[in-house]
Amino acid sequence: MAAKLFIDGEAGTTGLQIREKLGSLKGVSLLSLPAQSRKDIGAKTQLLREVDIAILCLPDAAAKETAALIEAMGDAGPRVIDASSAHRVASGWVYGFPEMTAGQGAAIAGARKVSNPGCYATGAIALLRPLVAAGLIQPDWPIAINAVSGYSGQGRAGIENYESGKAPAFELYALGLEHKHVAEIVAYSGLKTRPIFQPSVANFRQGMLVSIPLHLYATPGKPRGADLAAALAEHYRASAFVHVAPLVEAGAQPCVLEAESLNGTNNMELHVFANEARRQAVLVAKLDNLGKGASSAAVQNLGLMLGL
Repeated sequence: MAAKLFIDGEAGTTGLQIREKLGSLKGVSLLSLPAQSRKDIGAKTQLLREVDIAILCLPDAAAKETAALIEAMGDAGPRVIDASSAHRVASGWVYGFPEMTAGQGAAIAGARKVSNPGCYATGAIALLRPLVAAGLIQPDWPIAINAVSGYSGQGRAGIENYESGKAPAFELYALGLEHKHVAEIVAYSGLKTRPIFQPSVANFRQGMLVSIPLHLYATPGKPRGADLAAALAEHYRASAFVHVAPLVEAGAQPCVLEAESLNGTNNMELHVFANEARRQAVLVAKLDNLGKGASSAAVQNLGLMLGL
């Protein structure tokens, strides 16, 4: 029998992409509310009682409201995947990054409540967690994270500004050094010191690069670029979706990386660029901010929860 699924917020960017991706996933039946009933709490509650899993593609406040409805149902309520940022560090929720640790996929498979990671956080944690665990980056080491995303992560108003030509070609934001993804980066990267995180948005629709520069000569343990690449490769060697590229040494050509080649997939590439003469390196994660950073990750978690 097909599992019954409800996407709360199916008309938004992430919800629409999840609907599209579910077309290739067998064993799932999608139930919906009529447009005029989407804000009807009674109608939503009734539908939630009928489904096996609900995916929340809502603003944080609305996601908390639906999560509270489900919680009040007890065992009669569905399992839930929250694609908002409302529950990423909340007690009782399993973090939905299956490749993060050896047991994370199994934890997601057995969970009643899963919180989808943020797109920037996915890249940052993918780079940092294995290196902290391997002792190549110290948990209290000061880290700076830079990132650029396509404009589709800016929400409906931001998308309209870019596609109408009103937005600039490139801009830094969150310059107050507060961003909602920092909490989950600290919670799941293994870091004990809050990193500086500097995001930016550019005039391409989707795709993302998350980069972390390192002074290898100053880092405790004095790792080489090859050590970093080897630790990442070992951590992700069995992963179907996270791939570690060969180490790139200074002088190799080309030492460039574009942001869009993984669009439409659930894949993520991890890169180490090193200059041993200068004892410096840059770690880079490339992913689709709407794919592995949002809708594809939700579908991956759904597959784990349903044993598909």
